[in-house]
Amino acid sequence: MDNQNNKNNPNNNRQGWGIILITTLLVAFMVMGFYSLMRGSGPEEISYDKFLNMVDDKKVAEVSLSSNRIYITLTDEARKEEVQDNSSAPNMINQFWSQTGSGESSPDYYTAYVSDDTLVERLYESGAEFKGEVPDTMGQMFFELFVTLILPVGLMAILLSYFIRKMSKGGGVMSIGKSNAKMYMEKETGVTFQDVAGEDEAKESLQEVVDFLHNPGRYSGIGAKLPKGALLVGPPGTGKTLLAKAVAGEAKVPFFSLSGSAFVEMYVGVGASRVRDLFKQAQQQAPCIVFIDEIDAIGKTRDTVMGGNDEREQTLNQLLAEMDGFDTNKGLLILAATNRPEILDPALLRPGRFDRRIIVDKPDLKGRIDILKVHAKDVRMDESVDLEAIALATSGAVGSDLANMINEAAINAVKHGRQVVSQKDLFEAVEVVLVGKEKKDRIMSKEERRIVSYHEVGHALVTALQKNTEPVQKITIVPRTMGALGYVMQTPEEEKFLNTKKELEAMIVVALGGRAAEELVFDTVTTGAANDIEQATKIARSMITQYGMSERFGLMGLESIQNRYLDGRAVLNCGDATAGEIDEEVMKMLKSAYAEAKRLLGENRETLDKIADFLIEKETITGKEFMKIFREVKGLPDPEEDTLERVEEREGRIAMKPVKGAAQ
Repeated sequence: MDNQNNKNNPNNNRQGWGIILITTLLVAFMVMGFYSLMRGSGPEEISYDKFLNMVDDKKVAEVSLSSNRIYITLTDEARKEEVQDNSSAPNMINQFWSQTGSGESSPDYYTAYVSDDTLVERLYESGAEFKGEVPDTMGQMFFELFVTLILPVGLMAILLSYFIRKMSKGGGVMSIGKSNAKMYMEKETGVTFQDVAGEDEAKESLQEVVDFLHNPGRYSGIGAKLPKGALLVGPPGTGKTLLAKAVAGEAKVPFFSLSGSAFVEMYVGVGASRVRDLFKQAQQQAPCIVFIDEIDAIGKTRDTVMGGNDEREQTLNQLLAEMDGFDTNKGLLILAATNRPEILDPALLRPGRFDRRIIVDKPDLKGRIDILKVHAKDVRMDESVDLEAIALATSGAVGSDLANMINEAAINAVKHGRQVVSQKDLFEAVEVVLVGKEKKDRIMSKEERRIVSYHEVGHALVTALQKNTEPVQKITIVPRTMGALGYVMQTPEEEKFLNTKKELEAMIVVALGGRAAEELVFDTVTTGAANDIEQATKIARSMITQYGMSERFGLMGLESIQNRYLDGRAVLNCGDATAGEIDEEVMKMLKSAYAEAKRLLGENRETLDKIADFLIEKETITGKEFMKIFREVKGLPDPEEDTLERVEEREGRIAMKPVKGAAQ
């Protein structure tokens, strides 16, 4: 089994080829170095006239004549003179071999062969031994041929073979049309439906598909067919990819996973080739599941406006043809995920291709509680932890946000030296995800602290003085890394899916309460209300253009939402004149809300000053501390200590809600 794994492991193959390549290069360098050493360690070359002078001076003991060279061996006396003279000493390596070898003296010098009729006579007169030899050129020729031709060609062949194999396996030029889908076999995804929470409806729709893969006869007996495809649609982070892996984990079938961008190439036809190869592999492995994430990369609506992308359109056409061509009886299911269903081609969405559209939306309160439980099951928590309270405080959060919050809480507990996570750690984690970490090194001046304190208390006090608002959970003037110098945290009493017109108007007044407090107390305004103004303007514009809450325009829809699951950007559906009237209506609504905020704060100036002073001293106060000061200044009893009868005995006094603590 281990041998089989080693054979199939691409990393082992790469390491083996790497060792072979390195060894071959080392051997080649050694051979070439030895060859150069052999050539460089031979006798020294001298001129022909110097050779003749040596012959005349009887310094030459032996001469060997070859076809193109004359090899010269000196006498012992001449060698000693050469060493002492140190001007042209013979090669030391030759001396070494001459002394330690077979006893035969190696040539000391050589010179080029010159046709000289007097040379033989001179050699005879000097007493030197001379002989002619036929050189063994075959061995030398073969060696030079090996070093200069065979060895380089062999190395080139080995390298070429290595790169061809690598490209065929790793997506190079040789495999440019191959599918690069990552395949998980059987239970390798490691995810089941138990790991997915908060998306019960999506799980139910996919469980039917899993059951079909397990028991096809149960459905085919009545005439039902397996859906060809299911499209998972929803905002980022809601768990679309996780659901697809859970389907494969539950079905226990091969799972091909890849992104839509994996088909896109600069070469026309490559994407279509990859689609064909993907479906060929999938049909060979059927029953199986193919998951294409971010399918909008290739599934965008085809058009001819300003030209088209031929490569993307060919890829889409091939995908449509392949989805029409395969047989559902083999158990082949296509899953896809996208955040932008509105831009997908209608031909891709029709029944018979993607038969089901499964919405994976942001979880509700119950879903968030279930998600928190899933991610908290491996985290040690104390008895103070209330996941429902955390779920209430994180309205609009998706699964990835909640998982991040649990992890941040565990990190925070370790940082403070605790072995378990507390409720305080969880709320701090919520703040870190929403507004960033505290900036303890940022020191504001005394005047800025007062401005920020009054600004935040202005928000909180306007919240308490109005109906249809959410209760204050926390007020702080500690700067955060996401740019906030302070903030007011509000927690709803219950999950809400609709907002009334009065609630939206109250939201605008609350958003402008901070700016109103600045102007009321300091007789000036600052840049700190930029985000508040942006939020107030957004709410007011939505009321007028989308919700039909304007007396001027009535039920007329003036904006439509694009990219609903991403940024939710609104696009006007009216002319320029109407757009100008919308701006006037928004301005009128904001001015009215700002005047209301100034009125509420002006009538409760004493409460504003007292709570702001307390906040400057403490930097952070809870909603209970805020409401306690509010009641003391207003002369209202604590509802937790008062009885319903005593409240009703007060003539026309305000009936109070314990959590909101608002004068209503």
